Amino acid sequence: MFTPELRATHRLTQLAEVEGRPQPYRRRVRRIVSHGVIVPRVSLMPTNVIMPALELAQENGKVLHWLKAPGDAVTKGEPIVEIETDKATVEIEAPASGVLRDVTARAGDTVPVGRTIALIFAAGEADAAPAAPAPRAAADAPRVAAASPKARRLAAERGVEVATLRGSGPGGAVLAADLPAAARATVPGAASPAAPSVGTVWRIMVERMTASWTTAPHFYLVREVNVSRLVSWLERARTQTGARITYTDLLVKLVAATLAQHPGANASWKDGAIVGNAEVSIGLAVAIDDGLVVPVLHRADTLGLAELAARREDLVSRAQAGKLRPADIQGGGFTLSNLGMYGVDAFNAIVNPPQAAILAVGRIADRVVAVNGQPAVRPTMVLTLSCDHRVLDGARGARFLGALAELIEEPLALLV
Repeated sequence: MFTPELRATHRLTQLAEVEGRPQPYRRRVRRIVSHGVIVPRVSLMPTNVIMPALELAQENGKVLHWLKAPGDAVTKGEPIVEIETDKATVEIEAPASGVLRDVTARAGDTVPVGRTIALIFAAGEADAAPAAPAPRAAADAPRVAAASPKARRLAAERGVEVATLRGSGPGGAVLAADLPAAARATVPGAASPAAPSVGTVWRIMVERMTASWTTAPHFYLVREVNVSRLVSWLERARTQTGARITYTDLLVKLVAATLAQHPGANASWKDGAIVGNAEVSIGLAVAIDDGLVVPVLHRADTLGLAELAARREDLVSRAQAGKLRPADIQGGGFTLSNLGMYGVDAFNAIVNPPQAAILAVGRIADRVVAVNGQPAVRPTMVLTLSCDHRVLDGARGARFLGALAELIEEPLALLV
């Protein structure tokens, strides 16, 4: 039991503990203590939701859409806001469970990295939190309409306001399937077709590729390789693992092994210097509805084929659904772009800055080659290595491509 002396001491302790807290919290605790109530020592401080830095050179991020509204309950790890970086559009997850409050960055705002854009209060603390500032005007606070990321991209491309649509998803959420009818309804019958607008991801891709092409001195190395053993390896790997392994998975595995032996190709040009990457993490160029994104297979050299295939499948699926997380596009040191499935024989890819190189992979086709001085037909593939001459010179690039070609032609030592 509390004696009067202990009760008085506890009150003083509680008051002292909140002296450094914001005024609303001090007033609330003083009011409780003044009535002689012993309250437990609980934290009334919220968790900050900040604009994250997804790469070293990033200074700002743009808020595209809040997936949760102020007052909504959120769970740690649940996506709550979409932001745009110079790499992609990503969903930011709640850093804690609780109630979302005090959203300070509206859709369309560009915010410096590290700045708080909202607060999350624990369920018991939300009632004690100060109210968020009132909107400047009714026009500044449009209704927040729930919609899937794909639906928002389609709406932006077609000039449709999501808030005006009636959704067919849970709770009236707007889905991609709701857009075609809405788009037809908003276009007058006599009007000429409007030129398609440029989506966010496409614009980001344009900006990054233009910057790379105009600042990085590109050169290209081309090599045709015999893939007879690669074809056999794929069949054996599928049989032994039971996984849905693809040629892309095999190539990622081989590229990772080659990068581990040739670290010069696993480097970047940053702030006027060559910076090596501590891990072998490979970006995979993925085509989506409105452009191109490059999610990253982290520490690819440490993954078995089955795990690598599962991660690749998950990344591609989430990229196409617009559900990439910030970590999914961070840390890549090298990029692989495979257009073989489109029937492309060979192509020159643009380096993905600040990386040193990107490997462009063409289709597998039966071609006539010389075998022991005699013409023969073999399945071959054309590889094109695009290099940033600030990081790689011709000799280093050629050694990397040669080592990769040898592994592709004799890959069975890596079958795990």
